[in-house]
Amino acid sequence: MLQEVATKKKLIAAYEKVVGKPIIDRLRKLGNDLKGLRLLEINSTSSGGGVAELLSSVVPLVNSLGIRAEWRLICQDQRFFRITKKIHNALQGMNYRLSSEEKQAYLEHNRRCAGMISGNYDVVVVNDPQPAAILHYLNRKSGKWIWRCHIDTSSANQKVWKFISQYLQEYEATIFTMPEFVPQNSQIPDKNFISPAIDPLNSKNMKLPLGLCQETVSEFGIDLSKPLLLQVSRFDPWKDPLGVIGIYRQVKAKIPDVQLALIGSMANDDPEGWDMYSTITNEIKGDKDIFLFTNLDGVGSLEVNAFQRVSNVIIQKSIREGFGLVVSEALWKKVPVVAGRAGGIKLQMKDDTGGFLIDSLEEASEKVIYLLENPLEAKARANQGFKRVLEKFLITRMLVDKLELIRSLVNKS
Repeated sequence: MLQEVATKKKLIAAYEKVVGKPIIDRLRKLGNDLKGLRLLEINSTSSGGGVAELLSSVVPLVNSLGIRAEWRLICQDQRFFRITKKIHNALQGMNYRLSSEEKQAYLEHNRRCAGMISGNYDVVVVNDPQPAAILHYLNRKSGKWIWRCHIDTSSANQKVWKFISQYLQEYEATIFTMPEFVPQNSQIPDKNFISPAIDPLNSKNMKLPLGLCQETVSEFGIDLSKPLLLQVSRFDPWKDPLGVIGIYRQVKAKIPDVQLALIGSMANDDPEGWDMYSTITNEIKGDKDIFLFTNLDGVGSLEVNAFQRVSNVIIQKSIREGFGLVVSEALWKKVPVVAGRAGGIKLQMKDDTGGFLIDSLEEASEKVIYLLENPLEAKARANQGFKRVLEKFLITRMLVDKLELIRSLVNKS
């Protein structure tokens, strides 16, 4: 059997105080319509990225609605993850040629993982490219299969996309974050568009007393009498952490006491993360006002929550971005954001809601300085962002969209 991921218990009733009764009633109706349905979610890692964060809330909430949901991981293998990281980068636009040996290794790993799936599921959701070919190696007799793409494939390397997409033809449906992410001329089955969302009641987003946040962050050496900039992301070139350091340095030339914290979570399926971590470490050497943390330093979800709540400006300088949950996380805490005009970030910050979308390092620096020097406008923009997240980017809305798609699939003959 594929490894099952245990999740904390969650009750849908708890979310009524946040989103109101109508949407909870709608979810209960969907749960009743799908009561007893067996749902399997498959991905590559249980921690360290947005997909894992989503599933850690989706699976227990779906179970609380009467659906029998499981979350399982594909077989863990570092050589496979090195190959799939290259596939990931190529699908986000990097110029990369996948060798025949790498293709064969990718397929062989999917074939091996497929042999570890047992049980009859009514619906299986396969998340991202790593396990995309699993279905090809199963002699299934029933069940509906959905492929969920969480990354920005709008500029995908065509040869790598052609290799992956041939295995998508066997799925009943696909989900992308936004229409722009579907590569041109793609013959993709039943395309659906569902944007991710944050869980307002998990440890990363729940309300925390300001005093506790200040005490927590101060313990990591931050001087809260000085302004604090923050980026929370995987250590990945697409998140451009070196660009964030460049922004900080330009801001520091104008505001000398500014500080920067970079927080990243190390994921099992991202072998390049430590390389980028080492690069950042060398880049910031000798600067006492830049702080670099990972989950291995004791900075988990609760600590990230505290850091976000006491920051003056949160930066998300992504070059490519499937969605960027940290943007909605920041706006939910009413903190202004300066972010790259990339992928799903544009959904969250449409018309500069919540802060500023930027296209260059210089523009980002200018906007950060502006927000630091104009705290009343920074607060007003952040409050606008909070309202947008409340309306569009909470997990209850995402669950409605997902369960309605599942209901439509299982009702088809």
